[in-house]
Amino acid sequence: MVATMTGMHTVAPPTRRPVRQLLAASVGNAVEWYDWYAYTFLATYIADQVFPDSADNSLVPLLSTFAVFAVGFFMRPVGGLLMGAIADRRGRRAALTVTILLMGGSSLLVGLTPTYATAGVLAPVVLVAARLLQGLSVGGEFAASTTFLVESAGPGRRGLFSSFQYVSTTAGQLVASGVATVLVDTLSEERMNGWGWRVPFVFGAVLSLVGFWIRQGAQETRSAEQQRAPRPGLFEALRRHPRESLLIGGITAGGTIAYYTWTSYLPMYAELNTGLDKSDALLAGTISLAFFGLLQPLGGLLSDGFGRRPLLLFFGVGFALLSVPLLHALRDSFAVLLLVQCAGMILLTGFTSISAAVNAEIFPPRVRAAGIGFPYSLTVALFGGTAPYMGTLFKEMGHAGLFPWYVAVLCLVSSLVYLRLPETAHKELAR
Repeated sequence: MVATMTGMHTVAPPTRRPVRQLLAASVGNAVEWYDWYAYTFLATYIADQVFPDSADNSLVPLLSTFAVFAVGFFMRPVGGLLMGAIADRRGRRAALTVTILLMGGSSLLVGLTPTYATAGVLAPVVLVAARLLQGLSVGGEFAASTTFLVESAGPGRRGLFSSFQYVSTTAGQLVASGVATVLVDTLSEERMNGWGWRVPFVFGAVLSLVGFWIRQGAQETRSAEQQRAPRPGLFEALRRHPRESLLIGGITAGGTIAYYTWTSYLPMYAELNTGLDKSDALLAGTISLAFFGLLQPLGGLLSDGFGRRPLLLFFGVGFALLSVPLLHALRDSFAVLLLVQCAGMILLTGFTSISAAVNAEIFPPRVRAAGIGFPYSLTVALFGGTAPYMGTLFKEMGHAGLFPWYVAVLCLVSSLVYLRLPETAHKELAR
Protein backbone atom coordinates (compact mmCIF):
# COMPACT_ATOMS: atom_id res chain seq x y z
CA MET A 1 0.00 0.00 0.00
CA VAL A 2 1.32 3.41 -0.98
CA ALA A 3 0.97 6.19 1.55
CA THR A 4 2.11 9.79 1.74
CA MET A 5 2.75 11.98 4.76
CA THR A 6 0.73 15.11 5.49
CA GLY A 7 1.91 16.80 8.69
CA MET A 8 1.84 14.21 11.45
CA HIS A 9 -0.63 11.85 9.77
CA THR A 10 -0.63 9.26 7.03
CA VAL A 11 -2.89 9.91 4.06
CA ALA A 12 -3.90 6.46 2.87
CA PRO A 13 -5.38 5.77 -0.54
CA PRO A 14 -9.14 5.30 -0.73
CA THR A 15 -10.68 1.87 -0.58
CA ARG A 16 -10.78 -0.18 -3.78
CA ARG A 17 -14.46 -1.08 -3.46
CA PRO A 18 -16.26 2.25 -3.01
CA VAL A 19 -19.68 0.98 -4.11
CA ARG A 20 -19.53 -1.94 -1.70
CA GLN A 21 -18.42 0.40 1.08
CA LEU A 22 -21.37 2.69 0.40
CA LEU A 23 -23.73 -0.27 0.44
CA ALA A 24 -22.35 -1.63 3.71
CA ALA A 25 -22.68 1.72 5.46
CA SER A 26 -25.97 2.70 3.84
CA VAL A 27 -27.94 -0.51 4.32
CA GLY A 28 -27.01 -0.83 7.96
CA ASN A 29 -27.63 2.85 8.58
CA ALA A 30 -31.04 2.65 6.89
CA VAL A 31 -32.02 -0.25 9.14
CA GLU A 32 -30.83 1.64 12.23
CA TRP A 33 -32.90 4.68 11.37
CA TYR A 34 -35.94 2.73 10.27
CA ASP A 35 -36.14 1.33 13.80
CA TRP A 36 -35.53 4.73 15.37
CA TYR A 37 -38.17 6.59 13.37
CA ALA A 38 -40.84 3.91 13.55
CA TYR A 39 -41.22 5.02 17.16
CA THR A 40 -41.88 8.64 16.13
CA PHE A 41 -44.42 7.80 13.44
CA LEU A 42 -46.37 5.50 15.78
CA ALA A 43 -46.05 7.64 18.91
CA THR A 44 -49.79 8.23 19.32
CA TYR A 45 -50.53 4.48 19.36
CA ILE A 46 -47.70 3.76 21.79
CA ALA A 47 -49.03 6.53 24.04
CA ASP A 48 -52.49 4.94 24.15
CA GLN A 49 -51.20 1.46 24.98
CA VAL A 50 -48.11 1.88 27.17
CA PHE A 51 -48.93 4.90 29.35
CA PRO A 52 -51.87 5.48 31.72
CA ASP A 53 -54.54 7.81 30.39
CA SER A 54 -55.26 11.12 32.05
CA ALA A 55 -58.86 12.15 32.46
CA ASP A 56 -57.83 15.78 32.75
CA ASN A 57 -55.61 16.14 29.67
CA SER A 58 -55.42 13.90 26.61
CA LEU A 59 -51.93 15.24 25.76
CA VAL A 60 -50.36 13.69 28.88
CA PRO A 61 -49.77 10.19 27.39
CA LEU A 62 -48.38 11.75 24.21
CA LEU A 63 -46.06 13.98 26.23
CA SER A 64 -44.90 10.88 28.12
CA THR A 65 -44.19 9.09 24.84
CA PHE A 66 -42.13 11.99 23.53
CA ALA A 67 -40.32 12.21 26.86
CA VAL A 68 -39.22 8.59 26.36
CA PHE A 69 -38.21 9.57 22.81
CA ALA A 70 -35.97 12.24 24.34
CA VAL A 71 -34.59 9.79 26.94
CA GLY A 72 -33.39 7.60 24.09
CA PHE A 73 -31.54 10.59 22.68
CA PHE A 74 -29.68 11.12 25.93
CA MET A 75 -28.11 7.68 25.59
CA ARG A 76 -26.75 8.71 22.21
CA PRO A 77 -23.75 10.62 23.61
CA VAL A 78 -22.83 7.52 25.61
CA GLY A 79 -23.16 5.44 22.46
CA GLY A 80 -21.13 7.95 20.47
CA LEU A 81 -18.36 7.83 23.06
CA LEU A 82 -18.30 4.06 23.62
CA MET A 83 -18.85 2.93 20.02
CA GLY A 84 -16.59 5.70 18.78
CA ALA A 85 -13.88 4.37 21.06
CA ILE A 86 -14.43 0.87 19.66
CA ALA A 87 -14.14 2.27 16.14
CA ASP A 88 -10.90 4.10 17.01
CA ARG A 89 -9.42 1.14 18.89
CA ARG A 90 -10.77 -1.95 17.11
CA GLY A 91 -11.78 -0.58 13.72
CA ARG A 92 -14.78 1.02 12.06
CA ARG A 93 -16.25 -2.29 10.89
CA ALA A 94 -16.22 -3.79 14.39
CA ALA A 95 -18.19 -0.84 15.75
CA LEU A 96 -20.70 -1.00 12.89
CA THR A 97 -21.31 -4.68 13.63
CA VAL A 98 -22.06 -4.00 17.30
CA THR A 99 -24.44 -1.11 16.58
CA ILE A 100 -26.61 -3.04 14.12
CA LEU A 101 -27.04 -5.96 16.53
CA LEU A 102 -27.94 -3.63 19.40
CA MET A 103 -30.55 -1.91 17.29
CA GLY A 104 -32.15 -5.18 16.23
CA GLY A 105 -32.47 -6.37 19.82
CA SER A 106 -33.91 -3.09 21.06
CA SER A 107 -36.41 -2.93 18.19
CA LEU A 108 -37.68 -6.39 19.06
CA LEU A 109 -38.02 -5.30 22.68
CA VAL A 110 -40.23 -2.35 21.67
CA GLY A 111 -42.39 -4.69 19.60
CA LEU A 112 -42.85 -7.00 22.59
CA THR A 113 -43.52 -4.26 25.16
CA PRO A 114 -46.62 -5.13 27.21
CA THR A 115 -49.52 -2.68 27.52
CA TYR A 116 -50.20 -0.68 30.64
CA ALA A 117 -53.52 -2.50 31.00
CA THR A 118 -51.81 -5.90 31.28
CA ALA A 119 -48.50 -5.07 33.03
CA GLY A 120 -49.03 -1.75 34.77
CA VAL A 121 -45.90 0.29 35.41
CA LEU A 122 -43.72 -2.48 33.94
CA ALA A 123 -44.90 -1.46 30.45
CA PRO A 124 -43.26 2.00 30.39
CA VAL A 125 -40.20 0.54 32.17
CA VAL A 126 -39.68 -1.98 29.33
CA LEU A 127 -40.21 0.76 26.74
CA VAL A 128 -37.66 3.03 28.42
CA ALA A 129 -35.11 0.18 28.53
CA ALA A 130 -35.62 -0.48 24.81
CA ARG A 131 -35.22 3.21 23.95
CA LEU A 132 -32.03 3.42 26.02
CA LEU A 133 -30.55 0.56 23.98
CA GLN A 134 -31.71 2.19 20.75
CA GLY A 135 -30.10 5.46 21.79
CA LEU A 136 -26.83 3.70 22.56
CA SER A 137 -26.88 2.06 19.15
CA VAL A 138 -27.82 5.13 17.11
CA GLY A 139 -25.22 7.33 18.82
CA GLY A 140 -22.55 4.79 18.01
CA GLU A 141 -23.86 4.29 14.48
CA PHE A 142 -23.39 7.92 13.54
CA ALA A 143 -19.87 8.05 14.94
CA ALA A 144 -18.74 4.88 13.19
CA SER A 145 -20.59 5.24 9.89
CA THR A 146 -19.65 8.91 9.45
CA THR A 147 -15.99 8.05 9.82
CA PHE A 148 -16.32 4.93 7.68
CA LEU A 149 -18.09 6.72 4.81
CA VAL A 150 -15.74 9.69 4.60
CA GLU A 151 -12.61 7.55 4.89
CA SER A 152 -13.92 5.34 2.05
CA ALA A 153 -14.17 8.29 -0.35
CA GLY A 154 -11.76 9.01 -3.16
CA PRO A 155 -10.13 12.43 -3.77
CA GLY A 156 -12.67 15.20 -4.25
CA ARG A 157 -15.58 12.92 -3.35
CA ARG A 158 -15.89 13.25 0.43
CA GLY A 159 -18.95 15.48 0.14
CA LEU A 160 -20.66 13.03 -2.21
CA PHE A 161 -19.92 10.05 0.05
CA SER A 162 -20.97 12.10 3.06
CA SER A 163 -24.39 12.69 1.51
CA PHE A 164 -25.16 8.98 1.66
CA GLN A 165 -25.33 9.28 5.45
CA TYR A 166 -28.68 11.00 5.00
CA VAL A 167 -29.65 9.16 1.83
CA SER A 168 -29.65 5.98 3.89
CA THR A 169 -31.18 7.68 6.93
CA THR A 170 -33.97 8.99 4.70
CA ALA A 171 -34.46 5.55 3.16
CA GLY A 172 -34.96 4.16 6.66
CA GLN A 173 -37.42 6.92 7.47
CA LEU A 174 -39.28 6.35 4.21
CA VAL A 175 -39.72 2.68 4.92
CA ALA A 176 -40.85 3.46 8.48
CA SER A 177 -43.24 6.16 7.28
CA GLY A 178 -44.50 3.99 4.45
CA VAL A 179 -45.13 1.00 6.71
CA ALA A 180 -46.91 3.23 9.24
CA THR A 181 -49.05 4.80 6.49
CA VAL A 182 -50.07 1.42 5.07
CA LEU A 183 -50.97 0.09 8.51
CA VAL A 184 -53.01 3.18 9.42
CA ASP A 185 -54.87 3.08 6.09
CA THR A 186 -55.60 -0.66 6.09
CA LEU A 187 -56.17 -1.58 9.73
CA SER A 188 -59.00 -0.43 11.94
CA GLU A 189 -58.23 1.80 14.91
CA GLU A 190 -58.92 -1.15 17.20
CA ARG A 191 -56.41 -3.40 15.42
CA MET A 192 -53.78 -0.67 15.25
CA ASN A 193 -54.07 -0.17 18.99
CA GLY A 194 -54.17 -3.90 19.61
CA TRP A 195 -51.26 -5.30 17.57
CA GLY A 196 -50.73 -3.23 14.41
CA TRP A 197 -48.29 -0.77 16.00
CA ARG A 198 -46.01 -3.67 16.99
CA VAL A 199 -45.51 -4.99 13.45
CA PRO A 200 -42.94 -2.37 12.29
CA PHE A 201 -40.68 -3.06 15.28
CA VAL A 202 -40.64 -6.82 14.79
CA PHE A 203 -39.97 -6.24 11.09
CA GLY A 204 -37.10 -3.91 12.06
CA ALA A 205 -35.48 -6.65 14.11
CA VAL A 206 -35.51 -8.91 11.04
CA LEU A 207 -34.04 -6.14 8.87
CA SER A 208 -31.17 -5.68 11.31
CA LEU A 209 -30.02 -9.23 10.57
CA VAL A 210 -29.84 -8.32 6.87
CA GLY A 211 -27.75 -5.26 7.72
CA PHE A 212 -25.46 -7.38 9.88
CA TRP A 213 -24.88 -9.83 7.03
CA ILE A 214 -24.05 -7.09 4.51
CA ARG A 215 -21.60 -5.39 6.84
CA GLN A 216 -19.54 -8.54 7.17
CA GLY A 217 -18.14 -7.85 3.69
CA ALA A 218 -17.06 -4.27 4.40
CA GLN A 219 -13.41 -3.22 4.09
CA GLU A 220 -11.77 -1.64 7.14
CA THR A 221 -10.87 2.03 6.52
CA ARG A 222 -8.60 2.66 9.50
CA SER A 223 -5.05 2.86 8.15
CA ALA A 224 -2.39 0.28 9.00
CA GLU A 225 -0.43 2.96 10.86
CA GLN A 226 -3.41 3.73 13.08
CA GLN A 227 -3.96 0.04 13.76
CA ARG A 228 -0.35 -0.29 14.97
CA ALA A 229 -0.45 2.88 17.05
CA PRO A 230 -1.23 2.84 20.82
CA ARG A 231 -4.96 2.81 21.46
CA PRO A 232 -6.46 6.19 22.40
CA GLY A 233 -8.02 6.72 25.83
CA LEU A 234 -11.79 6.91 26.19
CA PHE A 235 -11.80 10.68 26.80
CA GLU A 236 -8.71 11.56 24.77
CA ALA A 237 -10.66 13.43 22.08
CA LEU A 238 -12.34 15.67 24.65
CA ARG A 239 -9.16 16.20 26.64
CA ARG A 240 -6.83 16.98 23.73
CA HIS A 241 -9.31 18.61 21.31
CA PRO A 242 -11.79 20.71 23.35
CA ARG A 243 -12.09 23.42 20.69
CA GLU A 244 -12.98 20.88 17.99
CA SER A 245 -15.55 19.31 20.31
CA LEU A 246 -17.24 22.66 20.92
CA LEU A 247 -17.13 23.37 17.19
CA ILE A 248 -19.04 20.15 16.46
CA GLY A 249 -21.74 21.29 18.90
CA GLY A 250 -22.06 24.71 17.28
CA ILE A 251 -22.24 23.24 13.79
CA THR A 252 -24.89 20.72 14.82
CA ALA A 253 -27.31 22.71 17.05
CA GLY A 254 -29.28 24.42 14.29
CA GLY A 255 -29.05 21.46 11.94
CA THR A 256 -30.47 18.97 14.39
CA ILE A 257 -33.46 21.04 15.52
CA ALA A 258 -34.36 21.79 11.89
CA TYR A 259 -33.82 18.19 10.84
CA TYR A 260 -35.99 16.57 13.50
CA THR A 261 -38.67 19.22 13.16
CA TRP A 262 -38.97 18.88 9.40
CA THR A 263 -38.37 15.18 8.85
CA SER A 264 -40.19 13.55 11.76
CA TYR A 265 -42.17 15.98 13.93
CA LEU A 266 -43.82 18.23 11.33
CA PRO A 267 -46.70 15.84 10.48
CA MET A 268 -47.50 15.57 14.20
CA TYR A 269 -47.09 19.35 14.60
CA ALA A 270 -49.58 19.94 11.78
CA GLU A 271 -51.97 17.39 13.26
CA LEU A 272 -51.87 19.03 16.70
CA ASN A 273 -52.04 22.65 15.54
CA THR A 274 -54.23 22.57 12.42
CA GLY A 275 -56.40 19.48 12.86
CA LEU A 276 -55.03 17.87 9.70
CA ASP A 277 -56.04 14.23 9.24
CA LYS A 278 -53.44 11.76 10.58
CA SER A 279 -53.29 9.78 7.32
CA ASP A 280 -52.80 12.93 5.20
CA ALA A 281 -50.04 14.14 7.53
CA LEU A 282 -48.17 10.83 7.25
CA LEU A 283 -48.54 10.77 3.45
CA ALA A 284 -47.18 14.31 3.10
CA GLY A 285 -44.25 13.34 5.30
CA THR A 286 -43.51 10.30 3.16
CA ILE A 287 -43.53 12.24 -0.13
CA SER A 288 -41.35 15.04 1.22
CA LEU A 289 -38.85 12.53 2.61
CA ALA A 290 -38.46 10.94 -0.84
CA PHE A 291 -37.78 14.41 -2.28
CA PHE A 292 -35.27 15.08 0.49
CA GLY A 293 -33.37 11.84 -0.16
CA LEU A 294 -32.98 12.69 -3.85
CA LEU A 295 -31.47 16.08 -2.99
CA GLN A 296 -28.63 14.74 -0.81
CA PRO A 297 -26.10 13.64 -3.50
CA LEU A 298 -26.61 16.96 -5.29
CA GLY A 299 -25.70 18.84 -2.12
CA GLY A 300 -22.65 16.65 -1.59
CA LEU A 301 -21.42 17.21 -5.15
CA LEU A 302 -21.92 20.98 -4.86
CA SER A 303 -19.86 21.05 -1.67
CA ASP A 304 -17.02 19.13 -3.35
CA GLY A 305 -16.92 21.76 -6.05
CA PHE A 306 -17.68 25.00 -4.17
CA GLY A 307 -16.87 24.21 -0.54
CA ARG A 308 -18.71 23.28 2.65
CA ARG A 309 -19.24 26.73 4.11
CA PRO A 310 -21.52 28.16 1.34
CA LEU A 311 -23.95 25.26 1.75
CA LEU A 312 -23.93 25.51 5.54
CA LEU A 313 -24.74 29.23 5.35
CA PHE A 314 -27.50 28.55 2.79
CA PHE A 315 -29.07 26.24 5.35
CA GLY A 316 -28.47 28.29 8.51
CA VAL A 317 -29.47 31.73 7.25
CA GLY A 318 -32.37 30.27 5.27
CA PHE A 319 -33.88 28.60 8.32
CA ALA A 320 -33.20 31.57 10.58
CA LEU A 321 -35.26 33.75 8.21
CA LEU A 322 -37.93 31.31 7.04
CA SER A 323 -38.70 28.93 9.94
CA VAL A 324 -41.36 31.22 11.42
CA PRO A 325 -43.21 32.09 8.19
CA LEU A 326 -43.10 28.49 6.97
CA LEU A 327 -44.49 26.97 10.18
CA HIS A 328 -47.08 29.73 10.55
CA ALA A 329 -48.23 29.03 6.98
CA LEU A 330 -49.48 25.54 7.92
CA ARG A 331 -53.21 25.01 7.47
CA ASP A 332 -55.64 22.10 7.54
CA SER A 333 -54.46 21.26 4.03
CA PHE A 334 -52.44 18.37 2.64
CA ALA A 335 -51.04 20.55 -0.19
CA VAL A 336 -49.87 23.32 2.18
CA LEU A 337 -48.15 20.85 4.51
CA LEU A 338 -46.40 19.20 1.55
CA LEU A 339 -45.18 22.57 0.18
CA VAL A 340 -43.91 23.68 3.61
CA GLN A 341 -42.09 20.38 4.11
CA CYS A 342 -40.47 20.42 0.66
CA ALA A 343 -39.34 24.04 1.05
CA GLY A 344 -37.69 23.15 4.34
CA MET A 345 -36.08 20.06 2.81
CA ILE A 346 -34.31 22.17 0.18
CA LEU A 347 -32.80 24.41 2.85
CA LEU A 348 -32.01 21.48 5.13
CA THR A 349 -29.95 19.77 2.41
CA GLY A 350 -27.29 22.45 2.89
CA PHE A 351 -26.57 20.89 6.28
CA THR A 352 -27.45 17.22 6.01
CA SER A 353 -25.67 16.44 2.74
CA ILE A 354 -22.27 17.43 4.11
CA SER A 355 -22.43 17.17 7.90
CA ALA A 356 -20.56 13.85 7.91
CA ALA A 357 -17.72 15.30 5.82
CA VAL A 358 -17.53 18.50 7.87
CA ASN A 359 -17.36 16.56 11.13
CA ALA A 360 -14.76 14.07 9.88
CA GLU A 361 -12.56 16.83 8.49
CA ILE A 362 -12.34 18.49 11.92
CA PHE A 363 -10.78 15.63 13.93
CA PRO A 364 -7.49 13.72 13.42
CA PRO A 365 -7.81 9.99 12.58
CA ARG A 366 -6.60 8.69 15.96
CA VAL A 367 -9.74 9.91 17.76
CA ARG A 368 -11.99 10.73 14.80
CA ALA A 369 -14.93 8.44 15.60
CA ALA A 370 -15.12 9.16 19.33
CA GLY A 371 -14.29 12.82 18.71
CA ILE A 372 -17.29 13.15 16.41
CA GLY A 373 -19.60 10.81 18.28
CA PHE A 374 -19.80 12.37 21.72
CA PRO A 375 -20.24 16.12 21.03
CA TYR A 376 -22.47 15.48 18.01
CA SER A 377 -24.75 13.09 19.87
CA LEU A 378 -24.87 15.30 22.97
CA THR A 379 -25.97 18.27 20.84
CA VAL A 380 -28.58 16.15 19.06
CA ALA A 381 -29.87 14.96 22.44
CA LEU A 382 -30.19 18.50 23.76
CA PHE A 383 -31.86 20.06 20.71
CA GLY A 384 -32.96 17.35 18.26
CA GLY A 385 -34.29 14.72 20.65
CA THR A 386 -36.32 17.29 22.56
CA ALA A 387 -37.90 18.87 19.44
CA PRO A 388 -41.16 16.83 19.52
CA TYR A 389 -41.41 17.30 23.28
CA MET A 390 -40.81 21.07 23.10
CA GLY A 391 -43.30 21.51 20.26
CA THR A 392 -45.96 19.55 22.13
CA LEU A 393 -45.14 21.34 25.39
CA PHE A 394 -45.53 24.79 23.78
CA LYS A 395 -48.94 23.62 22.54
CA GLU A 396 -49.87 22.36 26.02
CA MET A 397 -48.88 25.74 27.52
CA GLY A 398 -51.00 27.61 25.00
CA HIS A 399 -48.02 29.12 23.15
CA ALA A 400 -47.67 26.93 20.06
CA GLY A 401 -46.47 29.96 18.07
CA LEU A 402 -43.22 30.12 20.07
CA PHE A 403 -41.87 26.85 18.69
CA PRO A 404 -41.00 28.27 15.20
CA TRP A 405 -39.02 31.05 16.90
CA TYR A 406 -37.15 28.46 18.94
CA VAL A 407 -36.08 26.74 15.71
CA ALA A 408 -35.09 30.03 14.07
CA VAL A 409 -32.91 31.20 16.96
CA LEU A 410 -30.91 27.95 17.07
CA CYS A 411 -30.32 28.12 13.32
CA LEU A 412 -29.11 31.71 13.68
CA VAL A 413 -26.61 30.65 16.36
CA SER A 414 -25.23 27.92 14.10
CA SER A 415 -24.99 30.38 11.20
CA LEU A 416 -22.60 32.50 13.26
CA VAL A 417 -20.43 29.40 13.72
CA TYR A 418 -20.50 28.68 9.96
CA LEU A 419 -19.24 32.19 9.23
CA ARG A 420 -16.00 31.48 11.11
CA LEU A 421 -15.61 27.86 10.01
CA PRO A 422 -12.41 27.15 8.03
CA GLU A 423 -12.97 25.65 4.58
CA THR A 424 -11.84 22.00 4.46
CA ALA A 425 -13.40 20.68 1.25
CA HIS A 426 -10.18 20.64 -0.78
CA LYS A 427 -7.74 19.53 1.90
CA GLU A 428 -6.40 15.98 2.17
CA LEU A 429 -8.06 13.81 4.82
CA ALA A 430 -5.45 12.36 7.15
CA ARG A 431 -5.96 8.65 7.87
